[in-house]
Amino acid sequence: MKKQIIAYLKEAGPVTMTDLSQALGIDTASDFKHLVKSVSNLEHKKEIEFYEDGRVALKVRHQSLTLKGRFSAHKNGFGFVSLSDGSEELFIGRNDVGHAIDGDLVELIITKPANRLKGTVAEGRIIDVIERQLTTAVGAVVLDDEKSDFIGYIRSKNQKISQLIYLRPTALIMDGTEVVKVDIVDYPSAKRDFFVAEIRDIIGRIDDPGIDVLEVLESMEIVSSFPDAVLQEAQAIAEAPTEEDLIGRLDLRGEVTFTIDGADAKDLDDAVHIKQLPNGNFELGVHIADVSYYVTEGSALDQEALRRGTSVYVTDRVVPMLPERLSNGICSLNPQVDRLTQSAIMEINAKGQVVNYQLAQSVIKTTYRMTYGDVNDMLAGDSEKLERYAKIAPSVKDMAELHTILETMRYRRGALNFDTKEAKILVNALGKPVDIALRQRGIAERMIESFMLVANETVAEHFARLNLPFIYRIHEEPKAEKLQTFIDYASIFGIPIRGTAAKISQEALQDVMAKVAGQPNSEVLSMMLLRSMQQARYSEENHGHYGLAAEFYTHFTSPIRRYPDLMVHRMLRDYMRGTKQEVAEHFAGILPEIASESSRLERRAVDAEREVEAMKKAEFMTDYVGEVFDGVVSSIAKFGLFVELPNTVEGLIHVTNLPEYFQYHERTLTLQGERTGLVFKVGQPIRVRVTKADKATGEIDFEWVASELDWFDKPQKALRDKPKPTRKRASKERQVSSKKKSHSTKGKKPFYKEVAKKGGQHGKGRRKARRAK
Repeated sequence: MKKQIIAYLKEAGPVTMTDLSQALGIDTASDFKHLVKSVSNLEHKKEIEFYEDGRVALKVRHQSLTLKGRFSAHKNGFGFVSLSDGSEELFIGRNDVGHAIDGDLVELIITKPANRLKGTVAEGRIIDVIERQLTTAVGAVVLDDEKSDFIGYIRSKNQKISQLIYLRPTALIMDGTEVVKVDIVDYPSAKRDFFVAEIRDIIGRIDDPGIDVLEVLESMEIVSSFPDAVLQEAQAIAEAPTEEDLIGRLDLRGEVTFTIDGADAKDLDDAVHIKQLPNGNFELGVHIADVSYYVTEGSALDQEALRRGTSVYVTDRVVPMLPERLSNGICSLNPQVDRLTQSAIMEINAKGQVVNYQLAQSVIKTTYRMTYGDVNDMLAGDSEKLERYAKIAPSVKDMAELHTILETMRYRRGALNFDTKEAKILVNALGKPVDIALRQRGIAERMIESFMLVANETVAEHFARLNLPFIYRIHEEPKAEKLQTFIDYASIFGIPIRGTAAKISQEALQDVMAKVAGQPNSEVLSMMLLRSMQQARYSEENHGHYGLAAEFYTHFTSPIRRYPDLMVHRMLRDYMRGTKQEVAEHFAGILPEIASESSRLERRAVDAEREVEAMKKAEFMTDYVGEVFDGVVSSIAKFGLFVELPNTVEGLIHVTNLPEYFQYHERTLTLQGERTGLVFKVGQPIRVRVTKADKATGEIDFEWVASELDWFDKPQKALRDKPKPTRKRASKERQVSSKKKSHSTKGKKPFYKEVAKKGGQHGKGRRKARRAK
């Protein structure tokens, strides 16, 4: 039995004694007594150990078996650890988290190795916290005298932190309306299940306009204000380039150059020019603001930019990476003024290949500040716009032609198009959302994207060929288990896929998306494909970009708002003017940490943008609670189905709010009613009623409304036409259902409730429905 115990624990990892006895087939009292004795003996020999929660596991014998990594928590308690050596993440169950907090550097042991045959990831248990990531928090004060040593507490806006943060007494007089920023001085432990903090600053009052967004940003250490030393450096920079600044630069002020951005953009960091060459090829110039000329390595500006990593864009505000004097001033490529740039001038043939290029420090003077709307109007033949911008009309025509060539080239090599809907939340002066509009991507938007992509690829390939230390933007191949989920989704729609999850080409994925193009389920499938991809990141090693099917890729085109782009510009300059070996050694030493930190800060920005978006969407939907909408099932899980409305708002119908017991079919990713055969599947149209919208959590709840959109797996009357089950009849149905030996039900009794009949939630509607019967 001891051998059986050890063998099972090697395979299963930490388990309860009940699970262990069931796995070993223990079914008598005497056998269970023998099991307990064997476990006790193994524990005495230090071959196994018991955790605090009562589970038993193999004991780790050697300290060398411990690993270090960064813990990423989920709001439901479990999490993952990214190991320091860059290997695959380990899953950490909620009982194995210990007292680690999201972002902590932790020490852990492996409790269950990965099983590639079964497609399971390795599991671990955190045994120590090496370094705390969370040092501050933000929240609204709740005065509370329950704990005499504290004046009250706050709840962190970070949903991954469930524990309360108690506040030490302060000289400030508090009335319970304050939103404060605090410094954490003590963390949850075996002795105490809450944080202890000291108030650093009052950032506002709970009724202040925009305080909700500010609270989210401050809780993630995303702050708008800059240190005095940074502002002083920015103030010392001249408002216009001097003649000395132009020495050694390629003068491109004679080219017809212009910017194309959104109407509300203020930091214009890229401009373009184009012309046809005598051999029929296009010359495309992509000119990027030379931020690195002003933000020198090691300066206060540079250190602050690295600390921020990226600009953060949320609803009605931007938290910039650089002070406004630079981002909207000297570094912004405003029209009719000299600006310092770094240029990628490329000769591109009819196949979309870059056959020649030049990378140079330059100076430009843009002709116009164009908007996407204006350029789209010109491309659509708007005579008024064509006349107003006659000077650049030929360039716009050539750009559209070159864009088509580049887009075709990318598609032919296997680039994937994740054409998902994006929403723009419109708010009033008080920060309250008043509308959710879909962002429109016309030819102008896609055209500029094409030009930025080819410039990024050209710069990346330049340094890769030189074999110099460099920072790349990489997108690795999707993991098999995630890709299998997408394949399962595609199979729901009867779409055959060439290849397997372990080996599938970009062309095969393109083929899938082409087959569903224009169909109602295409947007859902596109989102599912996006979710199956790995997250793009920065790296000092070149691994290519899977989504773009590009062998070389970097970020060169947005140094005003992304630190890696600023580094690329700095390397371009330093490699050109310095001793290459010395410069290479310097960059080789600093790039790994910069790449890692930039990736982390990018994820933080995305988290902030998503949290604010979810909060504002939930706030917007509070005015629509009780109203009915048509949507599409966007995803399905054991606990329910998510439904997306046309305006991109997504809500959950929990299984407990469905009218009968629904079985979850993992392979087909469907929920099916056990009694009626009612089926919910991804991509299916559905009618829902908004029942709850919680601004604090960003969660929206729907309930299913019976309609002509519903689909039943077996021919019978729709559920809304079924008579209301009596208590006696429903009880009998539950008894019958509970006797069925179904693995997915696990002995749970089905939940029933009457579904409102179509046409009447009120008495009059119900009477009409009865007369109709």
